[in-house]
Amino acid sequence: MSSILLAYSTTDGHTPRICERLRQVTQGQGHTVSVVPLSQADALDLTAFDSIVIGASIRYGKHQPEVSQFIERHQALLERKANAFFTVNIVARKPNKNRPENNPYLLKFLKSISWQPKLLGVFAGKLDYPRYRFIDRLMIRFIMLITDGPTDPKTVIEFTDWDQVEAFGRKLAETV
Repeated sequence: MSSILLAYSTTDGHTPRICERLRQVTQGQGHTVSVVPLSQADALDLTAFDSIVIGASIRYGKHQPEVSQFIERHQALLERKANAFFTVNIVARKPNKNRPENNPYLLKFLKSISWQPKLLGVFAGKLDYPRYRFIDRLMIRFIMLITDGPTDPKTVIEFTDWDQVEAFGRKLAETV
């Protein structure tokens, strides 16, 4: 079958968990899958992969700069291959913001780059107040307050819809 690279950028460690589930689904369809942090992807022979998938988390409404930098460096290669992009963010916990066509962070990101991925995904992330640094905990609690989310500083909630992740993985396996 095909060789897939799942390269991710993460803030708190949930995006690699999503990549792992995608790896399980796509390998179950007969594909070979490598999962690496985006920061290590440049060290690989990217031309050796049939498909390149980038997954990136959001913090304070933005992806980490390494995401757009990687895309800019490799846009020509990405455009020649089967490819996909998915974002992980807490706002995707809301039904009216959990799809590529209605997630404000994904839409904003796509307007900021010239690459147009062939397959897009949006997944809700994990809220883990006890793991956050003090200032992040305060900021995220404030954001949750104004967006009707949980604000208890002991809260740990995984909002990820794993069925949605697996459906994306099956679609990914079909497109390579």
